[in-house]
Amino acid sequence: MNSAAEPARAGGRGRDAARTRAEILDVATREFSRAGFAGARVDEIAARTSTTKRMIYYYFGGKEQLFTAVLERAYSVLRQAEEELEVERLDPVAAVRRIAELTFDHHEAHPDFIRLVSIENIHEAEHIAASRKLGTADSPVLALIGRTLTAGRRSGLFTAGVDAVDVHAMINAFCFFRVSNRHTYKALFGRDLTAPGRREHYRSMLGDMVIAYLTADRATD
Repeated sequence: MNSAAEPARAGGRGRDAARTRAEILDVATREFSRAGFAGARVDEIAARTSTTKRMIYYYFGGKEQLFTAVLERAYSVLRQAEEELEVERLDPVAAVRRIAELTFDHHEAHPDFIRLVSIENIHEAEHIAASRKLGTADSPVLALIGRTLTAGRRSGLFTAGVDAVDVHAMINAFCFFRVSNRHTYKALFGRDLTAPGRREHYRSMLGDMVIAYLTADRATD
């Protein structure tokens, strides 16, 4: 019986396999984003690629594994950007702003990522939890935020009780909502959160909110 690694034995076949897998993931990303996990069909994904349903199962094993692979690739794009972010030479305030801007820019540029994460939350993160790449992976940005918070506390700029996960949640909450809820927000309030003319306003607003939280006086009576 052929193994899943067989296409990579020869150089040319390996390149063909990589291209085929990438094409399947591209189409599957769009289909899962459009129809959700339950509504997406492997037959439809195959029909929109240059391969077959049989080959999709050959490469990925099934619909569950294909959706997991789509999520893994989507998160890998973000994590690569986080790993490439250089803020060590910036002061803590500027560094936090740059981290927030990275998330803002990524979420705006990858609306499919927002939809995929929303879908995965409907399924209570069962695919992420089962993924060996995602379920136990460390987050580069959490480590970066942690180092930045430590530098900010040492310099007296940031309050001592701030947690990196909370800061990460604050940044992502704003960036995620801006993209995921843009249609309902516009219908309800007549405001397009992704309008190009207000982009820099929201980008700066995000940084202002996070810095205000980090520098707030939390002294108790």
